[in-house]
Amino acid sequence: MTINCKGRLIDLTQPKVMGILNCTPDSFFDGGKYKAETEFTRQAERILNEGADFIDIGAYSTKPNADFVSEEEELARMVPAVELVLKHFPEAVISVDTFRAKVAKAAVEAGAAIVNDIAAGTLDDKMIQTVGELKVPYIMMHMRGTPQDMVKLTDYDDIIKEMLLYFSQKVAEARSYGIDDIVIDPGFGFAKTLQQNYEVLNKMELFKMTELPILAGLSRKSMIYKLLGITPQEALNGTTALNMVALTKGANILRVHDVKEAVEVVKMYSQLQVSSS
Repeated sequence: MTINCKGRLIDLTQPKVMGILNCTPDSFFDGGKYKAETEFTRQAERILNEGADFIDIGAYSTKPNADFVSEEEELARMVPAVELVLKHFPEAVISVDTFRAKVAKAAVEAGAAIVNDIAAGTLDDKMIQTVGELKVPYIMMHMRGTPQDMVKLTDYDDIIKEMLLYFSQKVAEARSYGIDDIVIDPGFGFAKTLQQNYEVLNKMELFKMTELPILAGLSRKSMIYKLLGITPQEALNGTTALNMVALTKGANILRVHDVKEAVEVVKMYSQLQVSSS
């Protein structure tokens, strides 16, 4: 199970860690504190030194009720961020967190190697075609609506069945545009109640029937801190616990704010696998 990141084959049979690097003023956890160039570079260095396999750069916060960001502003944030990381760390494998085709294209042309789309093409009808033309891996997430209204769109008859149908349709569309490498993301926290998030995590192994790699993005989300009655800043322990659950349920990539702890979880999970064989 490999993905081709601009000629670099990455094997996902051994779980990988994706470190989050935000260049947004309103990200739900780190709140844009790495906006300054030197701090941004320092954070990228820390992510890599702690063992991340990918850096996921975001220029538009997709937290619930997030502020709208224009395409021009997202481009003005994203492209310099990609260029800055690759200037200092040319070997870094960069994923770009965007739902806009124009931003994805500019970022890949600037050196990014993966497109990570929270909307699986539903918020920009040119996205899937664009990724097909760019010939890079595509991470497609399950959600409904937009970051501004998704919290209201949580009515499902059978959430797992509906998500599997969603991915089936989206994967078929992506294949029709020539996208070879697809990763699916269940979209924890996106158009799902707290209870639904835990149901999806509990049944996540069912998504393996797609025969595609699975990304789990659980890091410091409300399904952790609301359940525990704590803040996002206090949710590292809960994140670590759920990351281990995600690995046992079939996750191939952990997308996290805290790389060191996630790398440790992967190491312990891998030892469990060795010990059980």
